[in-house]
Amino acid sequence: MEKQKTESVLSRFIKGVVIALGFILPGVSGGVLAAILGIYERMLSFMAHLTRNFKENFLFFLPVGIGGIVGIGVLSKPLEWLLANFQIVVLWGFAGAIIGTLPALLKESTSKRERRPIDAIWFVGTLVIGFCFLYFMDDLLGTLPANFFGFVIAGGLIALGVLVPGLSPSNLLLVLGLYDPMLKGFKSFDIMGVFLPIAIGGIIVVLGFSKIMEWLLEHFHSQVYHFIIGIVAASTLLIVIPPVADYSGSNVVTLIMSIILFLLGAWLGLWMSKLEDKYK
Repeated sequence: MEKQKTESVLSRFIKGVVIALGFILPGVSGGVLAAILGIYERMLSFMAHLTRNFKENFLFFLPVGIGGIVGIGVLSKPLEWLLANFQIVVLWGFAGAIIGTLPALLKESTSKRERRPIDAIWFVGTLVIGFCFLYFMDDLLGTLPANFFGFVIAGGLIALGVLVPGLSPSNLLLVLGLYDPMLKGFKSFDIMGVFLPIAIGGIIVVLGFSKIMEWLLEHFHSQVYHFIIGIVAASTLLIVIPPVADYSGSNVVTLIMSIILFLLGAWLGLWMSKLEDKYK
């Protein structure tokens, strides 16, 4: 019994580390990763109803939270180096991993009823409108200063990335000019300047939006997931085209490595999807 309990805590810690990737990897959503790992709906219910079974849920998610903090701190430094030196190859690897998660999302989208024409409309509309908005967001919104208030906004976006599977906060932070400063703050464990305002922004959004998201999933489950799939597809396209991806200086080796990493990423995404059935 003790061994099973330890393995359960360890598996939740690892899930937290994996979900942390959604906070710092462009194009990756913490909510999608949580859904794939089978803890999204329980997490959403906990955030929407904090006083309901609080002790049980708190103890369940404590290893997840610790894993998330550890993942952010440990992964930020190598990610910053990889993006600085192998941006194109790394971004195509990210894209492959995201594509690999789509079968799990498609399966979940029809878990409560069969797919209908309205679902296809939601997907296409979200893909087109979401892509256009994300692509031109820099022109529409401009950049934000990397100060306390800016990181409060970043925390709100990160929380949205957890509450709304498919929404990648890192994509939004990239175009708002907050991604690099945030990554540097994570790498140096800047508690007061980065972690605290991000936590404040995240708490505000969680308290204000979690009940809404829970209601939407309860009443419009299929439409919500087709919306999510559209956002996933749009953000995947976005991270491999300019201006996010800078192809200057790319060569045949870059192309070959990008294809290899894309295929490896797709395999990783499919493997992660299978974890839902194993651990859910």
